[in-house]
Amino acid sequence: MTFNSSNQAFELEQSIAQWREFVLRRAAIMEEDADELESHLRDQIDALLDCGLHTDEAFLIATKRIGSLEDMSKEYAEVHAGRLWRNIVWGSDKPSWSTDFYLALLLACCAAVLFHLPKLFGVTPETHEWVYARNFTLFCLPVLGSYYVVKHQLGLRGWYWLIGGALGIATVINAMPWQAESATQSLSLIHLPLLLWFLVGVLYTGNWWQTDGRRMDFIRYSGEYAIYFVLLALGGGVLTALTIGMFSFIGINIEWFAQQWLVPSGAMGAVIIVGWLVEAKQGAVENMAPVLARIFTPLFTLLLLTFLIIMLVTGRSFDVERELLIGLDALLIVVLGLVLYAVSSRESAKAPSVFDRLQWLLIVSALLVDVLALVAIGGRIADMGFTANRTAALGENLILLVSLSGYAWLYWQFIRGRRAFVLLEQWQTRFISVYAIWAAIVVFIFPLVFGF
Repeated sequence: MTFNSSNQAFELEQSIAQWREFVLRRAAIMEEDADELESHLRDQIDALLDCGLHTDEAFLIATKRIGSLEDMSKEYAEVHAGRLWRNIVWGSDKPSWSTDFYLALLLACCAAVLFHLPKLFGVTPETHEWVYARNFTLFCLPVLGSYYVVKHQLGLRGWYWLIGGALGIATVINAMPWQAESATQSLSLIHLPLLLWFLVGVLYTGNWWQTDGRRMDFIRYSGEYAIYFVLLALGGGVLTALTIGMFSFIGINIEWFAQQWLVPSGAMGAVIIVGWLVEAKQGAVENMAPVLARIFTPLFTLLLLTFLIIMLVTGRSFDVERELLIGLDALLIVVLGLVLYAVSSRESAKAPSVFDRLQWLLIVSALLVDVLALVAIGGRIADMGFTANRTAALGENLILLVSLSGYAWLYWQFIRGRRAFVLLEQWQTRFISVYAIWAAIVVFIFPLVFGF
């Protein structure tokens, strides 16, 4: 294979290596399968170069001719069904699989140790509740970030980003002079996981958040992660209950051990193990988050429409209390999550479908609920003034208003055939940074403005 310049050769080889790495993420595809596919890819590139195409053009067309990775994964899965399920359960023969697993296991143990480390200095959850509340996510999410620094070979830049970010956040959170009953402290701790998750996302993408495609990958990853974590937590809860029950049969009470050691250690370790699990099983079976989004979209649409109709008929308005606002925002965030996963799983080239129209109806319903909530919050602030909780609710609902409005407009334009679906994808991937910025404002700025 000949090229016009060494720079072109380097870029092509790098692209082929990245393509091969992505192919090998599919549990149905083994190393020898990737060798065969790469050989076909190179033959296609050679033929296209001989026709006078540029290197980048040849690579793009050749990868299209090879076929989509999803189709390849399904095709190999049909031929090697037994091997696929062995890979899902026991892992493949790839050296990277065992390396990744043992790395994740080691880091899971490190996260558990970090949680219990303060106990050596007499700091326990019972005696220093707020210390653990402030640092709970700091014990595990930066460790998950370190998994991707190693896995994606981000080098010193990755470690600087991770260590600098985690230490900076930890220092600020623990150095603030919080009051005994502090609304801003509660708000900061609620938003801190979102800020740390964005830090993990920058490391997960492997390209420092520079492309819409990798941001979309992180959205898909987040959905799968949430589902796997819930399933693992449910399994861990059943295992813990059975363990306590079995020992109680022989007259030994280990409930204290489960509460103080087993459950916290398992929760910390699960954060890293789930991250490995989502990566390891990527493409092996149908992604769960988009499937659940399709199931729950009509149900949430019915819920919001019924809620709006009842409010209109009865003439009742929101009773804006803190608990209600938290619950309402949680509902709208779940709806936003359904939209995110539905958009991330949809093929851009497909024509508008009935589900797209249902998705638009869900977005409009959520938008109307958000507008009503904003009116109620604005009235409350006009009557009683600004507080940390009311300001946070106002800001979050304004962000949801902008986000949902963009979705509603772009979805409507797409359904009418006036805009491409890719604009929706760009809207959601580029708006993620807004959520992270708002989380940082609540964590760092609110305590200063509202006096800790």
